[in-house]
Amino acid sequence: MDYKFENSILPLISIGDKIGINVLDDVYMYTTKIVNLFLIGNPETEGSFSLIDSGMPKCADEIIKAVEDRFGKGAKPASIILTHGHFDHVGSLAELLERWEVPVYAHRLELPYLTGRADYPKGDPETDGGLVSELSPLFPNHGINLGNRIEALPNNGGVPGLEEWIWVHTPGHTPGHISLFRERDRSLIAGDAFVTVKQESLYKVLTQTQEISGPPKYYTTDWEAAYQSVKELLFLKPVLAVTGHGLPMNGDELVEALDYLVSHFNQIAVPEHGKFVRKGTNINRGYSQ
Repeated sequence: MDYKFENSILPLISIGDKIGINVLDDVYMYTTKIVNLFLIGNPETEGSFSLIDSGMPKCADEIIKAVEDRFGKGAKPASIILTHGHFDHVGSLAELLERWEVPVYAHRLELPYLTGRADYPKGDPETDGGLVSELSPLFPNHGINLGNRIEALPNNGGVPGLEEWIWVHTPGHTPGHISLFRERDRSLIAGDAFVTVKQESLYKVLTQTQEISGPPKYYTTDWEAAYQSVKELLFLKPVLAVTGHGLPMNGDELVEALDYLVSHFNQIAVPEHGKFVRKGTNINRGYSQ
């Protein structure tokens, strides 16, 4: 099994590649090619921090440099939390674990893809949206085997290493996809439950044109669950959201955009065609807060 994705065809990079954004004093977003990872912890006041996701393949050295630039030479996270196991979110994990002896956590339903027991479906080129969708069957879809380095997140919603945060099961994009939420300041790490760039469009990915969108269409396998997940995140009333793809969104812009996404999920998120779209799919757009 190709744990390091050394023989894989990978997407192009965006203009955000290798750029870090200090979203909050203790939330730092770093982009590897087309995907974001997050360092949670304040380097001025906290002795520990956690890494959320591990970026694209072949980016371990730059991730370690970003970590050490922020937290000091030799710094390593207290924990690594995975929103899900797609290649662009675990791409550099194997190399990082060769350097760091740290625990890794994911939802129990994601563990088959992280212990070598299952592969994700191939990307669906039939989804409408753009060139990235058309190229998606060429992207890695295989699981990786982390063995005893991966553990299930605790059932109580707690996040190891991050006392203020809870994990929320947000399936649809994958069976065990999670998002993270902090009540104190209503901050949300959405993973790919929804994103803030039209991920199917190569032009918009390259330029990082900001717009709220559902989960990447070419990899999302359960649209009913994806809708329920976005609706649950809206119910949390976040005032800041960072996502797996795209720029941070906050304030009234986020509130209005997320409300609009839920209200128009069929039109915005669900593809007209695709192998994961059941014939006659028509998500109920009504919701109540």
